[in-house]
Amino acid sequence: MNLFERLIGKKSAKNAKERLQLVLIHDRIDLTPLAIEALKDDLIAAISRHIDIDPANVKIEIETEGRSQRLVADIPLRSTPRRRTG
Repeated sequence: MNLFERLIGKKSAKNAKERLQLVLIHDRIDLTPLAIEALKDDLIAAISRHIDIDPANVKIEIETEGRSQRLVADIPLRSTPRRRTG
């Protein structure tokens, strides 16, 4: 364990690294937090017209793998009662 990890703790170092990665990703794709929030609102509105979703729990993230970025949307669906046929 290096000195930084001993002083701060592994969890804090991991959190700081994740925050720095988010800042770098936002800089690369040139999207402000407001723009991401607007994108989230637009996605919720568009998907809600077709599927019953839980908008309070929608999560939009930008993930990086190597030099590529990916927009990941976690959109919980509300359960609908099943129709019985017969």
